[in-house]
Amino acid sequence: MSNLGFIRIAAVTPKLKPANTEFNTKQIIECLAAASSYEPGVVVFPELCITGATCGDLFNQDFLSEKSLTGLKQILTASKTFPFAVVLGLHVTFDVERVNCAAFIQNGEIKGLVPKMFVPSTQSNQFISGSNISNTPNEKIPFGNLLFKDKASGVAIGIEIADDALLPITPGAVLSLNGANIILNPSATNHTTGKATRLRRIVQNASLKNTCGYVTVSAGVHESTSDAVCSGQNIIAENGKLVAESSTFNRDSTVLYGDIDFGLLRNEKLQRQHATKVTANFANIPAVTTVLIEPLPLFDKNKHTLMRTYAKNPFVPSSPLQLAERCEEIFKMQCAGLARRLEHTNAAKSVIGVSGGLDSTLALLVCAATHKMLGKSAKDILTLTMPGFGTTNETHETSIKLMNLLGTETREIAIHEAVLQHFRDINHNSHIYDVTYENSQARERTQILMDIANKENGIVIGTGDLSEAALGWCTFNGDHMSMYNVNAGVPKTLVRHLIRWIIDYKLNGPNGDMSFSFDNSELSYALEDVLNTPISPELLPPDASGGISQKTEDAIGPYVLNDFFIFYTVRHGFSPEKLLYIASQAFKDEYPPGVIKHWLSVFYKRFFSQQFKRNCKPDGVKIGSVSFDSHGIFKMPSDMDCSLWNV
Repeated sequence: MSNLGFIRIAAVTPKLKPANTEFNTKQIIECLAAASSYEPGVVVFPELCITGATCGDLFNQDFLSEKSLTGLKQILTASKTFPFAVVLGLHVTFDVERVNCAAFIQNGEIKGLVPKMFVPSTQSNQFISGSNISNTPNEKIPFGNLLFKDKASGVAIGIEIADDALLPITPGAVLSLNGANIILNPSATNHTTGKATRLRRIVQNASLKNTCGYVTVSAGVHESTSDAVCSGQNIIAENGKLVAESSTFNRDSTVLYGDIDFGLLRNEKLQRQHATKVTANFANIPAVTTVLIEPLPLFDKNKHTLMRTYAKNPFVPSSPLQLAERCEEIFKMQCAGLARRLEHTNAAKSVIGVSGGLDSTLALLVCAATHKMLGKSAKDILTLTMPGFGTTNETHETSIKLMNLLGTETREIAIHEAVLQHFRDINHNSHIYDVTYENSQARERTQILMDIANKENGIVIGTGDLSEAALGWCTFNGDHMSMYNVNAGVPKTLVRHLIRWIIDYKLNGPNGDMSFSFDNSELSYALEDVLNTPISPELLPPDASGGISQKTEDAIGPYVLNDFFIFYTVRHGFSPEKLLYIASQAFKDEYPPGVIKHWLSVFYKRFFSQQFKRNCKPDGVKIGSVSFDSHGIFKMPSDMDCSLWNV
């Protein structure tokens, strides 16, 4: 399937001359021809673009109206040569009154006219509210609050004009409740200081609350500047995120392109069950008329190059400032979750196994901060290092250093003899390095932690992260189990950033906590060692040089790919074909398509087959929009067949 659920939108701000409809019509048609080379599905122009929006009381003259209609006819004729739909602003006469409208044009026909519902005082001398019109100038042309629907693809488009988007209940919101997944806003609002930031925020918020793609197309600098200027700020957003934004104050006609993922939006709406109740209460105030349109041209992966990007790390903000804020927020959430559990259970101690790896280190730091917050001694954190057959000197020394610097009660219990005895009990050859060899060690460690927690009136703190849960990269009833897991909602790619944030902001810097450990400088060095250590469960013997021989990413794939797969599978329900395509686009400079395809196949097999572990996972705080918590955020039976997810 070459259509992956994208539609390309072109937002056009044409060069124009106020009141010169001949010039403006020519510019609009030229822009249509220019946009056609990028094969959009819909091309959108600003409010009142045939005449220009700043004609003042000239709008009351029949002569200008007649010239506008002449220009419209020429645009209709030109549109027959293009496969895409066109949306543009013009004014329409109703008996003796005029209405500011947007026309939806396809194949030379006006499919519908959408009026500006609420006219601001600056236009009240020229136009009346579209909500006051009961009859239309042409009964064959639908008029009012219209939903333009392409049944073939499921694309449903609504239109609201300019400041109608600023109302408490907007036409776009009503249209969205009635099924619109894209809202177009032709506008000619003038520009003032700070308005660019404000408009961007409005558009993103509108796309988020309405679960839609939202496109605002603004008039440009060639409108009259008698009283103010227009900037030509065009914005395309999707579900709260910016897809594309134009530069402003351009002297020539400009076209902004953006690929809107209406498939993602449809899936998002399906997940928001409360939307059904809202629709039942508000969808028919006012009523919406559905207008069926001919199939729109859609993005074709075999013909087009995607005109949008996907972040390689969807769980990690790209802005350093936002990343720092996110890490602080997550760390506080982890501490708050653990604090509540300790208080509720009246646990005397937190019991945690420390391996010197990323996850157990983060969990230990959460324990240290939580105990300090509760006024509990660091000695009430009972930390254990449990060296086994795969433990290297480096990670062993790092774990001891971490525990000592944080002032915890430290114990070392080697598991070699206990596991060997277990091998004898079950008649397993200790020289066969299979899954029994590995899992026996993990379960022995969990048994030690659980029994010590019982003995010390404590609770076992889990260390496994969200990525490991998704992939089932844990031993069932081994490290899979705990009494509270502080890392349950944290993906692996974010664990590193959290530890880095602790180094930079918690242990150092002007706002650092100098009493976090006995020596923050030494703790920082130890945490750097953790960050530089390959990810490994250390269940297989070290290599000849004593280093780690078992590297997790060699077995299950790079975590940066897996977290990408997790996000778009669980959060947005992407199909295998679509996920493979966008992953290949996002990582084209790092991994060949064949490598991405291989690891995606591994991901699907593990994700489906390991659901039984997620169905009985321990409690843990939900961190973000992707979660496998035990209360039904993500539900899937354990015996699903993943054959159709082969790539």
